Amino acid sequence: MAGANPVKRVSLAVLGGVIVLVGVALLVLPGPGLLLVLAGLLILASEFPALERYVDPVRDRAMKAAEDSVSSPLRIAGSVCAGLGLIGAGVVWGLVPGLPFGGWSTGSSLILSGLILFALLIWSYRRVRDRRSR
Repeated sequence: MAGANPVKRVSLAVLGGVIVLVGVALLVLPGPGLLLVLAGLLILASEFPALERYVDPVRDRAMKAAEDSVSSPLRIAGSVCAGLGLIGAGVVWGLVPGLPFGGWSTGSSLILSGLILFALLIWSYRRVRDRRSR
């Protein structure tokens, strides 16, 4: 990549790095951590081919985790409750003054996390359903 645009390369490196870091944080916090780590690695691997060897193992684990999340009605219900809890917490954090890190910046990030959880849940469910129908 010697002739590549350095601004693009640095921008993608920073974006990929931030997404990987957020994904790592979400491995222990509520959210789609492994999928974000995968997304960040894909971005980084587009500019740094040496990282491609990490993409397939992370992709395999992320897809397995996505399938496990919809493997039973109880897990689906738990995920839906977690998503509703995140959205509810976001509304509370946005509306109730005096909470730690209170305000709509925290509230909107919680709401966004809940919506992302629902989107990933639907995606995982459709993926598993399509695999089973084949």
